[in-house]
Amino acid sequence: MRAKGATFGVLVTDAFPKDMERMGQKDGIWICSFEEFKGLCFVLRESVIQISHAVSTQENKGEKMVMLYDYLTSNEFRLQIEAIVEGFTQMAKDLETEKRAMEQIWKKREKQIQKVLLNTTHMYGSVKGIAGNAIAEIKTLELPEGDALVKE
Repeated sequence: MRAKGATFGVLVTDAFPKDMERMGQKDGIWICSFEEFKGLCFVLRESVIQISHAVSTQENKGEKMVMLYDYLTSNEFRLQIEAIVEGFTQMAKDLETEKRAMEQIWKKREKQIQKVLLNTTHMYGSVKGIAGNAIAEIKTLELPEGDALVKE
């Protein structure tokens, strides 16, 4: 293992050491039977893949940290953050402007509707006063039955 730089050593045998009955590790070397060899190979292969992945994520870690620190403290990063904040600030201002404009439009429309309803009510009251019961009753313009102020 030392000569080859191997991570794992495997000994496949029918004659186990006296203190072993089946597959196991002894002095850093895996010992298994011919029947257990296939399963052990699968497990060791997965271990090698995971170790390789862990090693690759740690490669150049110091350099990457320095690069990241340099970027985070750079003028470029500051300018990008400022641009993002300016974008959100402008969006908030635009939203407030739109809200005020819509509230103005809604208030104007509300007053127009109130004016039309008031004029309709006045016209109905005038015609009802002239024609009396000859005019058909419009329920939405009349008081409910229990709330009548004047009874004819």
